[in-house]
Order: sequence, then structure tokens, then C-alpha cells
Amino acid sequence: MKNKKTKSIVVLLVFAILLGLCSCTAIAGFGENKAGSASSIPLGLDLAGGVSITYQVVGEEKPDAADMSDTIRKLQQRVYNYSTEAQVYQEGDDRINIEIPGVSDANTILEELGKPGSLYFIRQTDSEGNQNYSQSYMVDEETGEAVYEYVLNKAIDAIVADGSAVLTGTDVANAQAGYRTDQMQNNEYVVQLEMTEEGAVKFAQATEAAFNAGETIAIYYDGKIISAPAVNSVITGGTAEISGMGTYEKAEQLASTIRIGGLKLELEELHSKVVGAQLGSEAIKTSLIAGAIGIAIVIILMVVIYFVPGLAASLALLLYVAMIVVLLYGFDITLTLPGVAGIILSIGMAVDANVIIFARIREELATGKTVGSAMKIGFDKALSAIIDGNVTTLIAAAVLGVIGSGSVKGFAYTLALGIVLSLFTSLIVTRMLLNAFYNLGCKNPKLFGVAKERKTINFLSKKAVFFAASIAVVVAGFVIMGVNAAGGKDALNFSLEFKGGTSTNVVFNEDMTIESLDANVVPFIENITGDGNVQTQKVEGTNEVIFKTRTLNQEERAELETVLLDNFGVEENAITTESISSTISSEMRSESLLAVGVAAVFMLIYIWFRFKDVRFGASSVVALIHDVLVVLAFYAAARISVGSTFIACMLTLVGYSINATIVIFDRIRENMAVMGKKDDLAEVVNRSITQTLSRSVFTSLTTFIMVAVLFVLGVSSIREFALPLMVGIVCGTYSSVCITGALWYVLRTKFGKKEEA
Repeated sequence: MKNKKTKSIVVLLVFAILLGLCSCTAIAGFGENKAGSASSIPLGLDLAGGVSITYQVVGEEKPDAADMSDTIRKLQQRVYNYSTEAQVYQEGDDRINIEIPGVSDANTILEELGKPGSLYFIRQTDSEGNQNYSQSYMVDEETGEAVYEYVLNKAIDAIVADGSAVLTGTDVANAQAGYRTDQMQNNEYVVQLEMTEEGAVKFAQATEAAFNAGETIAIYYDGKIISAPAVNSVITGGTAEISGMGTYEKAEQLASTIRIGGLKLELEELHSKVVGAQLGSEAIKTSLIAGAIGIAIVIILMVVIYFVPGLAASLALLLYVAMIVVLLYGFDITLTLPGVAGIILSIGMAVDANVIIFARIREELATGKTVGSAMKIGFDKALSAIIDGNVTTLIAAAVLGVIGSGSVKGFAYTLALGIVLSLFTSLIVTRMLLNAFYNLGCKNPKLFGVAKERKTINFLSKKAVFFAASIAVVVAGFVIMGVNAAGGKDALNFSLEFKGGTSTNVVFNEDMTIESLDANVVPFIENITGDGNVQTQKVEGTNEVIFKTRTLNQEERAELETVLLDNFGVEENAITTESISSTISSEMRSESLLAVGVAAVFMLIYIWFRFKDVRFGASSVVALIHDVLVVLAFYAAARISVGSTFIACMLTLVGYSINATIVIFDRIRENMAVMGKKDDLAEVVNRSITQTLSRSVFTSLTTFIMVAVLFVLGVSSIREFALPLMVGIVCGTYSSVCITGALWYVLRTKFGKKEEA
């Protein structure tokens, strides 16, 4: 006994040290850069601002729309190397704007991006045998590797004119970093090239000539030769590899350079500037305060309702919060408003896991078990539901991370990290703390709470009402969208991220903060547009401000100009407006829909595998679709802006809905094994929902509180994100309690085998 007490004291001391270390790191960090602290986490444009670069198409003719779209898509692939939250969109007829968050040195970015659309493949000699370029090498003193340098012997224009430039960047269909295994079974990093149909023919001819002459073919980009691989054979298949990259990072850098050099349009820099956060420092500050208040309320509720287990869970939750901050920095994950949604969801799931465990412990205590025995059995019985719920959500995060792009990918990374960490804190840390408290004397069942026998609620008797109500709401949503469309409005209030809009640049006579602009200028703009979705960015070091709104017609542009002239004394020549394209491209939308669809299929397969019944999976997916459609109806009715946070809201809802459903299905599976009577199937479903009802309500309440505080204290853009998320939480709880169990029961009794009926 004494030995156990000593070990428990050591456990608590180690935990206190770990919590203190992680908390200090999260708050203050290490070194001059405060590494590991909340202030050092890479932030998106909405939270931190970044570099804005505007390119203009070279040439006097108006570029083709298809070429502009292709150029934007390839630039997006390139700038994702800097951040998954980078944005690329069209401005006017012949300009492309790139916004990269979290950086402040525009010159460095410009140097690395280079001049898009100026890549050539050059033979080593021309038709007369003259060297187009020469090479030399030196040995790197640190690595001992040979570093090659290449110098052009004549101007690139002359090289192109005499036919030595055998291919251009547009002849390359794709370039990707990869690896191959050599004869010693070591991985060798390479760049894999795929040529267009026309490029494959050119490449075959060029490699044949170079191979016969024993020459290299250099890749020229933006004023210099970036690689000059040897030609080891004639390449006729339209695919090739560039080996000797050394590291994957070098391979990816070369591959992305080739992709950006393969643009159909040649671009030149028009201007670049550093822009501030769209939300402003005050918005970030209030969001942090809201998060702290929300977590404090959750901790108080946990302790008040679950006593000693609640205290253990609260301490584990504090460790979770500190560790998520440190790990966001460690994994270099860019945090944006959608990322905040992922953290909120993972906190909800961490609380949910503890609630499931504590409910199980109380049930075991009600049967007369000792506290020690109840704790062990409680954790064991809760494990399957916790694992299944988290794995299904982790599957969704993995699919979204692989297939998705932009904010979807950032959301997936944050969610996946949060889920893994929540599993660690709930299953390991909470258990260790609870065992320590038990060994130190907390053995009275009253300190844990004993479950009271609840009368089984007959949920299935109301299934027709539940189904009808859900169908009515979903149909009403489609009707509202139809009415909106018929009335000349969009079915949904698509924001400028989806539709594009107008960018108005204004140089004020004084330096105004984002908070001052939001309070004094933005209300005028919202009155003109009739839309609360106004994005505001300050250009650092100047009085220039960028306002992005829905598309303004000529009358609205004139009205806005008058407001700025009359109310703020702005000079007429200090106001410029340009039309901008959507920042969420059609490809990104397609990828998001595909990712959600694939995630749903994989979740269905997993649930089918785990529960040995496809009807569990089918019911889960139907309920998931139901929740999405109900929240979509809310967006349509309330005319809330559908922007990048809309995607995050829907993805959060998918994870939340499936997790809540799994808990009930896990209990149905368990009760079926215990009761075993086929004629008691309805009783099994009703009892399972009743037994998990407190978990459903409490988990939803804690997550709802987190978002509600964010809604109350946040700025308008944060409220537009939080409000539908609150609706989604309520809807997810309703569907898991009232829809999924009843739907599974109908599928099993009406569409199952006769012997199961």
C-alpha cells in the first residue's frame, strides 16, 4: 500500500512538472523567437496577415480566361509550399494576386517564386557545336558534396532563336517529387516529369540527340540554370526522372519550380506589400479570452458533475490545451479560423471520452462494485466506443488532408493532431491521475457518483414524428433556397471567397487600426452592400487599406466613393477599385466535395467492419447527410455568408455527428449481446439511447458552451462562424438521439433477413 502511495505521489509530481513545462512553453516559449509559444504558431491571413504580391500578364492583348484559370491553379500548387492557407485569385482582366500568410519579407518570396512562365530545356551545344552553357563544381565544406554551377555562354534569346531550347515549360504536363529504391535498397529522391503529348515527341527527339552526343539537357528558369541532368538513354514514353536530389525538400523545390515555369502565361511583378490580419489584434485577443472562459466553464461543470473523476479530467484537459499549442508549433501547422473549429471539435471529443468513461464507472458502482473494480471495468467498457468514435473522425481527417486543399487541409491537420492528443489525455493521463487519487485515499463511491436507475424512454414510439420533422426541415431548406433563387438572389448567400467581388483600395489621411475601421468605416460599407461579409486588410507601414466586398455595381462604387470623400476626407485619386475572382477555386470546391464523399465511404466501411452490420454504417451516413442539410437550411434561411468558414463548419459537423452516433451504436451492440432476444430489439434500442442520453447531453453542452462564448465575445466574422456551428451541435445531438437508432431499427426490421425480424 505504501509503495502504491509513493508511486501515486510520483505520478502527480511528474504530471505537475509536465503541465508546468508545457504551460510555460505555450505561454512564453524558448529563446528570442519564443519557440513553442502560442505567439509563435504560424497564423493564416485572417489572424496574422502576410505578403500580398500582384503579378501582371506580359503582353498587350487580353489573356484568355482558360489560360488565366490554368495559371491560377498552378500558382496555387506552388504557393502551398509556403502555407496551405495561401490564396491566389484574379484581379481585373490581366492580374493575379497571391497572398501568403505568416511571412513579412516580400523580397524573399519574390526571389523564390521567380518570374512565372519562363522555363526552357536547353541542349548543351547548338547546331554548330558551340557550348550553350558551361559547368563547374566546388566541394561543399560542410557536407563534402559536389555543388555544380552552370553559366550560360550566350543570351537566352539567341539560344531560343537557334533551336537549342528544345522544350518550354508548357511542354511539361506535371512535375512531382518522389523517390525510388536503388540496388542497395536505399531511397533516392527524384523529380518525376510527365510531358504533354506534343512535349513527349520533342523530348524523345531531344534526348536522342543529347544521348548520342553524350550531352546534358539543362533546365533554365528565371535567368539561371537550375539543373542539368545527364541523359542516360533515349526517352520515348513521355515520362522521365531527374535523380541526385539529395533530399525530398530539394526534389520538391525543383518540381514546384518546373510547375510554375510551365505556365502558359508569362507574368511580371506589378507590386508587393505586407498586409495586416483581416480580423485584427482585438479580435484575436477576444477569441483567446473566449476560449479561456469556455474551458474554465467546462472544467467547473466537469468537477461539479463528476467530482473526483471530473477533477482528473480537468487536469488532463489543461495539459491537452498546453500540448496542442506546443505541437501546433512543432508540426508547423498554420492556424486559421477553420483550424480553431478543429481544435474546438477535438476538445469536445476529449471531454466526450471522459464522460463515456465516467458514466461507465458510475454504472458499475450502481451494481455494487468497489471503486477500484468499477474504474477498471469502466475504462475497459468505454474503450471500444472511444476508439471507434475517434478512429472514424480520424479517417475523415486523413482523407480531407490527402484530397482536400487550402483551408480544408489546414482543418484536417489541426483536427487529426487534436484527436490523437485527446486520446492520449483521456485514455492515459486521466486514467493515471484517477488511479493516483484512488491510491491516495479517494475510495469513497460518493466521490465518484453512483448511477441512478433511469426509466427507459420509448424513443422509437416517436420515430415517425422525428422522421417527419427532419424531412420537413430539410425540404423547407430546399424551398427557401428555391425562393431565394427565384427572387433574383443566390440560393445561398455566397461570399466573395466563392463568387469573387470587388477590392477597394483606399489611402486614408491617417493611420487607422483595424478596430477603428471596423467600428467607423465598415458599417458604411455594409449599409451599401447589404452584406456583413466585408474583409478589411491594412497595408503595413502605410495608410492604405483594402476592403474586399461582394461585387459592387457602378452605382454602389460611386456611393462608396462619396461616403469616403464626405465622411473621412479621402482624396478622390486615393480610391481605386478592381474586380477580383473567388479565392476558393472550382477545383478546391470539387476537391472538398470529393474529400467529404470519400471520407463518408471510408467511415461507412469502417463502421460496417467494426459492427458487422452495414446498416449501422448506412444509418450513420444518412444521419450525417441529414445534419449537413439541416445546417444548410439554416444558412439559407438566415442568409449567413457562405465562405471559407462554411467549409470548416460543415467538416466540424461531420466529425461531431459521426462521433455522437458511434457511442449509441456501441451501446446497442453491447446490449444486444447481453439481452439476446430478438423480440426485445425495440427495448434494446430505447434502453441504449436512454443509457447514453446523459453523455449525449453533457458532451453537446460543453462543446456548445465553447462555441457560444466565442459567439458572444467575437467580432462579426467570428459570430458568423460560431452561430451555424452552434446550430450544428444541437442538430448533431438531435440526430444521434432521435434519428440514428430509430433508422437502424427500421432498416434491421424492415430490410433485414426474416430470422432477424
